[in-house]
Amino acid sequence: MPDLESYLARWQSASLIDQPLAERVRAFETDYRAAHKKPAGLQWQSIVALILGAMLLAAGVVLFVNAHWDDLAPGWRYTLVMAMVAVFHLAGGITRKYSYALSTTFHAIGTVATGAAIALVGQIFNIQEHWPAAILMWAVAAAAGWALLHDEAQQILTVLLFPAWLFCEWDYYTDRYHGGGVYLARMVAAWAVLYLTFWLTSRRKAVWGLCFTAGAIALIVANIMLLDGWAWFYNNTTLLPWSDRIWGWILIAVLPLLVAVFRLRQSLLPVLLAIMLGITLPFCQTQVSQTYFNGIANTTYTHSAPSLLAHALIAAYAGFLAWWGVRQSSKTLVNYGIVAFAVSITWFFFADIFSKLGRSVGLIALGILFVAGGWALERTRRRLIAQMAPKEAQ
Repeated sequence: MPDLESYLARWQSASLIDQPLAERVRAFETDYRAAHKKPAGLQWQSIVALILGAMLLAAGVVLFVNAHWDDLAPGWRYTLVMAMVAVFHLAGGITRKYSYALSTTFHAIGTVATGAAIALVGQIFNIQEHWPAAILMWAVAAAAGWALLHDEAQQILTVLLFPAWLFCEWDYYTDRYHGGGVYLARMVAAWAVLYLTFWLTSRRKAVWGLCFTAGAIALIVANIMLLDGWAWFYNNTTLLPWSDRIWGWILIAVLPLLVAVFRLRQSLLPVLLAIMLGITLPFCQTQVSQTYFNGIANTTYTHSAPSLLAHALIAAYAGFLAWWGVRQSSKTLVNYGIVAFAVSITWFFFADIFSKLGRSVGLIALGILFVAGGWALERTRRRLIAQMAPKEAQ
C-alpha cells in the first residue's frame, strides 16, 4: 500500500486522476489484496527451532548409537545404521503434506545420516577402500535427494559435498608431493569466490546464506595457506608429477570458470581474479632474519614471510569484492569486502609494523588505526551502500 499511495499522489499532482477516482482505486486495491493475501511464512523463531531441533535430534541419535555400538553384533549394527537413515526419510515423507518445513528437516537429517551410514558400514565390515569415495557416495545421495525433493536442504548438501569430494581426492593423491597443499589452497580460493558470488540473486535464501558463509570462511583459510607460500611443505621434497599438475589446474581454473559462465555477470570476473591471486600469492615471499639470545649467544634465525606485495594484493582483492558488491547490489558482499579489507590491514600491522615499534608506541598506533580506520571504513561502506539505492529502486 505505501507504493500505491505514492503513485496516487503522483497521478493526482499531475491532474491525471481526481480525488473520487483515487478513493475508488484505493478501495479496490485494498479489497483485492485482502482477498489474495498469502499465508505468512515461517517466522525466524520457528526456523531457529527447527534447525536446533534437527541438530539435537541428530546428536541424540549419534550418542545412542555410540552407547550401544560395542554391544551389538555386525548384523544388528548394519540394521541399526540402515534403520537410522530409513526412519528419518520415512518421517519426512509422512509429514510432507502437513508441514513442508518439518518434512524438509527430517529429510535433511536423513541425508546427513546417510554420510554417517556410509562410514559406519565400511567400519562394520572392515572395508579397506579409497576413503574419498565415501564423500562421493554421500554427495550422490544428496544429489538424488535434491532431484526428488527439490528443496533447499538437499541442494545445500549437494553443492557443498561435491567440491569437498574433489578436494579430498586431490589431497589423497598429492599429500606426499611438494606443493600439493598450495594447489589445494588455490582450488579452495577459486571455489570459495564462486560460492560467494554465484547465488547473490537467488531467491533461495537458505542456499545463498549457507553457501556465502562457507565461501567467506573458505576464502580466509585459503588466503592464510597461500600467504605461507611453499615453506610449510618442506618435509615433502618430491615434486608434483605433470599429470597431477594438469588435473590440478582443471580443478583450480577450468571447472570453476565453467560453472561461473552460468552466472556470467555475477561470478566470472571475481573467480578469474581469485585464480590469478592464488597463482601469485605463494611467490610473494621475503626473507626475514630475527636475532634472539639462546642463553649462550645471539642466534640469527632466517625464515620466509609474506612480502608487502602479498598484503597489498589481499587488500586490493578485498576492495574489489566491496566494489563488486556495489555492482551486484549486494550489501552482504559489500560488508564482507570491507571487513576483509580491515582484517588484511590489521594483519599487515601485526605482521610487519607492530614488532618494529615499542610496545607503547605500537599500542598507540594500533588504537589510532582502529579509530581512524574504522571511521573511514564505515564512511566508505555507507557511501558504497548509498550508491546501490538507485539500482534497488529500479
